[in-house]
Amino acid sequence: MQQNDSVECIKGIGEKTAKTLAKLGIFTVDDLLRHYPRDYEVYGLPVPIANLREGSVAAVEAGVATFAEAKRMKGLTVVSCNVRDASGTLRLTWFNQVYLKNMLKRGIHYIFRGRIVRKAGVLVMDQPKIYKREEYRVLLNVLQPVYPLTAGLTNRALQKAVGQVLGMLNTREDDLPARVVRENKLISQRAALGEIHFPKSRETLLDARRRLVFDEFFRFAVRLRAQKENRHVNKNHFLLKETDKCKLFLQGLPYRLTAGQEEALSEIRQDMAGEYVMNRLIQGDVGSGKTVLAEYALLLAATNGYQGCMMAPTEVLARQHYEAVRAAFDPFGVRVCLLVGSMTAAEKKEVYAKIAGHGADVIIGTHALIQEKVVYSKLALVVTDEQHRFGVRQRESLAGKGECVHVLVMSATPIPRTLAIVLYGDLDVSLITELPAERLPVKNCVVGTSYRPTAFRFIAGQVSEGRQAYVICPMVEQSEEIEAENVMEYTERLREELPADVVVAALHGQMKAALKNERMEQFARGEIQVLVSTTVVEVGVNVPNATVMMIEDAERFGLAQLHQLRGRIGRGAHQSYCIFVNGSQDEKARERLEIMNRSNDGFYIASEDLKLRGPGDVFGVRQSGEMQFELADIYRDADLLAAANTAVKSLTQEEYESVCSKICTKNEKGFH
Repeated sequence: MQQNDSVECIKGIGEKTAKTLAKLGIFTVDDLLRHYPRDYEVYGLPVPIANLREGSVAAVEAGVATFAEAKRMKGLTVVSCNVRDASGTLRLTWFNQVYLKNMLKRGIHYIFRGRIVRKAGVLVMDQPKIYKREEYRVLLNVLQPVYPLTAGLTNRALQKAVGQVLGMLNTREDDLPARVVRENKLISQRAALGEIHFPKSRETLLDARRRLVFDEFFRFAVRLRAQKENRHVNKNHFLLKETDKCKLFLQGLPYRLTAGQEEALSEIRQDMAGEYVMNRLIQGDVGSGKTVLAEYALLLAATNGYQGCMMAPTEVLARQHYEAVRAAFDPFGVRVCLLVGSMTAAEKKEVYAKIAGHGADVIIGTHALIQEKVVYSKLALVVTDEQHRFGVRQRESLAGKGECVHVLVMSATPIPRTLAIVLYGDLDVSLITELPAERLPVKNCVVGTSYRPTAFRFIAGQVSEGRQAYVICPMVEQSEEIEAENVMEYTERLREELPADVVVAALHGQMKAALKNERMEQFARGEIQVLVSTTVVEVGVNVPNATVMMIEDAERFGLAQLHQLRGRIGRGAHQSYCIFVNGSQDEKARERLEIMNRSNDGFYIASEDLKLRGPGDVFGVRQSGEMQFELADIYRDADLLAAANTAVKSLTQEEYESVCSKICTKNEKGFH
C-alpha cells in the first residue's frame, strides 16, 4: 500500500464510502492518515447509577429492567428502556436505532456508556454505546480517537480503516533530514502517525503531536524560503504621490483615524512613493479600520492614472466592498467595477473590456480577478482582504497581472508582531492595535443551556426594535456520534419559539454557493431577521444592523474563531451583545470562555488562550482559520514554529534541494 493510493484499496471501503470520505477531503491513503482525531476519549471503570452526574460521559454496568419501547417523535424513532444496578435505575434513549428493540432482552447485563442529560427533571443516558464486559475491558484506560465526521460515516469505521492502513505501512520515508530530526529530538514520522491515531499514553501522544506539528511548520518554512529566494526587491515603476483628491477623501471621513491607522497610512504613502515596490501586511483586530486604508491606497493608484484591484474571499463581501468603494469614489470621478464568478458570460465580457481599455480605475472582485481572460491596462496596486483565506500562489497570481505592482494585504488574525514577521516573512508588517473611538464595545455573557429561553426572548426584543441576530451552531445536521446543536433542527426550533413575523433562515457550508450568497445578501438587506448558521459567516458581510451573536456549544470553538465570529456584530451605531452558550460542565471550558467574557481585544485573547492552554494541552478544540494547519496552532506552538523556521534556515543547499523535491511538489493537506 502506497501513500498516494486511492482509499478504495483499503479493505471495506467501496465506491460509496469513498464518496463519503471525499466530503472530508480524503481521497488517498495519506489523506486518511492526515485526517487527525479532533479529540480522544478515555474509557473509565463503570460507576454506580446513583453516582451519575448531569453533563458527564460515564459507563454503567447494569441489567435491562424493562422491555425496550419504540415511539415516533418529530420524524424520529426513539427507542428507550430502563436498566438497573444495585444502586438504582436509569432510563436510556436512542434515536433511529429500531433494531435495539429486539436486541435488548430483559435480565441481560451490558455495559452502557454515554452522556448523562436531564429530561423532564430526570437523569437519562442519551445515545449510549453498548458493550459486552470483555469488549469494554479492552478499551479501559486507552485513549480512543474521536474523528471529525460527515453524514454516513461512523467513528468506528474510520478507526478501523486507519488501523488497517497503519498495519500495512511498516516503512515510510521521512520528509525531514536525519540531522533535523536528531537535533530537535523528534520521533520518526511513521511512529508519530501511529501514535496520533492510537496513542499508548498521553506522553506518547504529546511526542507524536510535537513531531507532526513540527512537520507542518517545517513545510511552511520551506515554502517561505523558496518564496524568499525567488523574490527580487523590485524597483518601483509606479511612483504614486498623494493627490489633492486623496487629501479630500481623508478630510471627508466622518471620524478621526486612530494612531495605528495614521502610522500605517504614513507607511503606505512612503512605500508607494519610495524606491522599491510595496509588499505590506496591514494586521489589525476585527473592526480596527483596515478597509479605509485599502480604500486610500486604491484611490492613490487611481488618481495617479493607474488601476488598482481588491480581491475578497467571498462574493458577498466583494459586492459589499464594491458598493462602499463606489459610493466613496464617485465624488472624485473614479470609476469602480465588480467582477465575480456568478456573473453571466455577457456581463463578464463587458467587464473584461472595461478593465483592458482602462474604462475602470478600481476593480473589486473574488478569485475571478485572476482568471486568464482578465487583462489589466495599467495595474499598479493589488489589495487582498483576509490574507489567511488566500494562498501565496493566489496572491502572486493576482500581483502577476501587472508588472512589479504594489501589494497590500489585510489580515484580522490577532497574532503578536514577532510571530507575524515569521508567518508573513515576505511582507513588511503594519500593526493596528486600537479600535476607532466611536465603536461601542460588544457586551458579552457566558451562560449555560438553561439560559436559552431568556436568550430567545432577548433576540425577539432586539428584532422588535428593528435589529437582527446571528445564531451559530457547530454542526449542520444531527449526528449519532457527536452531541452538539445543529443548524437544521435549531432553525425549526427558533421558528417555533420566536414570534410568527420573525423571519428565521439557515445557512451552512453544504449549501450551493449561489444559495449561500443569496442568504447572506438577504440578511444584509434585512429580509432575514435571524440567521442560524455554521461558522461560514466567520468571514462574511458587514451588517451594521446585526446586534446579537449567540454561539451554541461555544466551548467547541477555538477562542480565535469565537473572536472572529463576535466581530460580525458591533459594526453599527447600536449596542451589540454576544451570548456564549457553554454546553459543557468542564471547568477548563468555562475558564476559556471567561476570557471572551472579559475582553473584546483579539491580541489579549490570543495571549491569554496561549497561557491558559499551554503547549502540553492537546485536548480541546484546535484554533482554525489563520493558516489552515491541520494540527499546528500558531499561538500554542509558537516555540515549534520558531524551531522549524531555524531548522529550515540551517539547511545546506543540498539538504534544501532534497527537502524541496519531497515537499514542494506535493499537494499536501495541512498547507494552503
